Amino acid sequence: MSIPEGALSSDAGDLDFGQEVTLGDKLKAFKSSGFDQESYVSAKCRTTSEKEIKHLVTCLLDLKKASAEEMRKSVYANYPSFIRVSREISDLEGQLVALRNLLSNRAAIIHTLAEGTRTDSMSSGPGSRKKGSFDFEHREPTKMELWLSQYIDNLNILLAERRVDEALAALDEGERVAKEEKSNDSMTPIMLASLQATITEQRQKLADRLAESACQPSSSGKELRSSVEIIKKIGDGPRAHTLLLNSHHQKLQSKIQGLQTSGSTYGVAYTAALSQLVFSIIAQASSDSLAIFGDQPLYTSELVTWSVKQTNTFANLMKRHVIASPSASGGLRTVAECVQISMGHCYLLEARGLALAPVLLRHFRPCVDKALNANLKRIETSTAAIAAADDWLLSYPPIGTCSLGTPPTLGSSIVSQPKLSSSAHRFNLMVQEMCEDIGLLRSSTFSNQAKEGLHQVFSSYITMLVNALPGSSETENLEGRIVNTAENDTQQIALLANALFLAEELLPRAALKLMPLQQCLPTDTPRRNSDKQLRTPETRELKKRLQRYVDQLRDSFCRKHALDLIFSEDGGARLNAPMYFSMDENSEEPEWFPSPIFQELFAKLYSFARLASDMFVGRERFSTLLLIRLTETVILWLSDEQSFWEEIEHGPKPLGPFGLRQFYLDLQFVIHFASEGRYLSRNLHQVIKNIISRALGSIVAAGGDPDSMVPEDEWFTNHAQTAIKKLTGNATPENKDVTSPTVDTSEGALPSIEE
Repeated sequence: MSIPEGALSSDAGDLDFGQEVTLGDKLKAFKSSGFDQESYVSAKCRTTSEKEIKHLVTCLLDLKKASAEEMRKSVYANYPSFIRVSREISDLEGQLVALRNLLSNRAAIIHTLAEGTRTDSMSSGPGSRKKGSFDFEHREPTKMELWLSQYIDNLNILLAERRVDEALAALDEGERVAKEEKSNDSMTPIMLASLQATITEQRQKLADRLAESACQPSSSGKELRSSVEIIKKIGDGPRAHTLLLNSHHQKLQSKIQGLQTSGSTYGVAYTAALSQLVFSIIAQASSDSLAIFGDQPLYTSELVTWSVKQTNTFANLMKRHVIASPSASGGLRTVAECVQISMGHCYLLEARGLALAPVLLRHFRPCVDKALNANLKRIETSTAAIAAADDWLLSYPPIGTCSLGTPPTLGSSIVSQPKLSSSAHRFNLMVQEMCEDIGLLRSSTFSNQAKEGLHQVFSSYITMLVNALPGSSETENLEGRIVNTAENDTQQIALLANALFLAEELLPRAALKLMPLQQCLPTDTPRRNSDKQLRTPETRELKKRLQRYVDQLRDSFCRKHALDLIFSEDGGARLNAPMYFSMDENSEEPEWFPSPIFQELFAKLYSFARLASDMFVGRERFSTLLLIRLTETVILWLSDEQSFWEEIEHGPKPLGPFGLRQFYLDLQFVIHFASEGRYLSRNLHQVIKNIISRALGSIVAAGGDPDSMVPEDEWFTNHAQTAIKKLTGNATPENKDVTSPTVDTSEGALPSIEE
């Protein structure tokens, strides 16, 4: 126990903590046999100010609180020992009372014998011995002597015939008579001592016989309770309570042995039978204890300790026979069902004041954790095996594998789930099953672990999808697994569709199974109630975390396609400064059309937009963000490429009129097709404006006049629109749904996406 600083500080040298003395030296004054606390306090407080006295009082109160807290911790830490010592003290008290009664009886007998001997010696004389002998031999027994002899014989008969109630009544009558005769002095001390000794002996015999009969397997619960009540009335309460608990324990062990040898399979059925048996007997023992002994702390503590012991035994049986094997192999459903059944029976005891759930959880948590980890590992392995042969073509789930709780019909499966590739369907199905299994437990601890596991396996699956992109080298989390490559654009967009629908719809709905059941209105359908839960803060936070993994895949996708556009197969940059310098080497004005790399960029974006409009139905914002990110990746590379700007700004010659106009046209072309496709973000527009300003600034720095080299904006607009028409097969610019999956068919234009 820690002592607050200053609690024992004093002006006296013997308690001055400022000196280098040991604690034993400081406490010598208190160890003296002649220590006078009043004089000590008076001496110490004579020169002490009021403030110092208040401080000392505060320190002493802190010491008192710390001492009480230390005492409480010590009692809780040694609770079984405390109960055992309490019982031993109670038994010792009973033995001391019995010993006191025995000594009193023997003292009375000795006193009576001594008095009789003295009377005989005083009355001895001529003829007296003969007369006394004649009277003793021929006198009739007194009424009390006859009663005592008949009482003892009758009590022995009652005990021999096991007439318990009559024997109890006889014992009570004997105690009443002994008490009356002791106060009236109408019974000799020898007779009184004999009566008291007989009552004590017969009470002990009756208690032993009752305990022996109550322990018989054939005794019923009513007989047990009757015997315990009688033993308690006799005066041996601790023995009676221990007998009650031991009888229930023997009954439980006998029934468990019968359950184990009945040929039952160790599984869910065995768990249900065993848990019902164990906790029903604990409940019965609790009811019997409360009915007979009330809520006395001594008996309540013994009942709690006994219940915890039985629960530990039950948990060990469950782990050894039921849970150990499935938890090691990843049989999460079996483990969860068995734990759920056990916890359900355990929770029923809380109404009786027995909170045994923490005891079970302490045993079952490692098994559930082990099963969950094995299940997560199996999800990764199984998904990776299918991803190795996945053709990355989207389809509806097979009939009968719908994971959102709808009937296994063709119509329900198509309506309830989006199209996914085979590996995504397998991943989703296994995650749904895992969440449903953990959801059976309705435990926040296990639910949080399952959510973290969900993030873990989804991150692993995203890594597989990233590795499925052509030329990807991100295999650090795949452990050497081979993933089938998505060769064409359709397959690569399908990778994004897998990630998007899993993150935004399927996995959040799976996580709903991990949450507590929500009360819903009678008019709410299950689907509407589920949609409400999807808008909770917990679900929104889950979606944000999952979306980060989707962003990783999207960024890898955009980086891969941007690099394919910018660099050739031999590693050279296709977008470079010489391509613009070379335009001024010829005197003839070229035919104005966007550069090939920007034509390819438009064609790729146009193709992705068409594919996305088919795959991301209802997810148009994601399609738009994908096109924005891909366009930004190319433009940002151009903005940050040092070698390109080194030649433009510090080359052997400045950019010529044709080269500057072509560069300007390329960037204006990007602005126009991005604007018409509705994926021109504010950031993209600003970066393009900065690039144009930087190019024009290089002309000014070289002494040129950019205004004379660049025509009006209308010229660039016309050429950009002409290029869009040609590249889209003469499609009119007004046909917005051709180039944009996000076009609104209603009147009025949507504003550009801003990030």
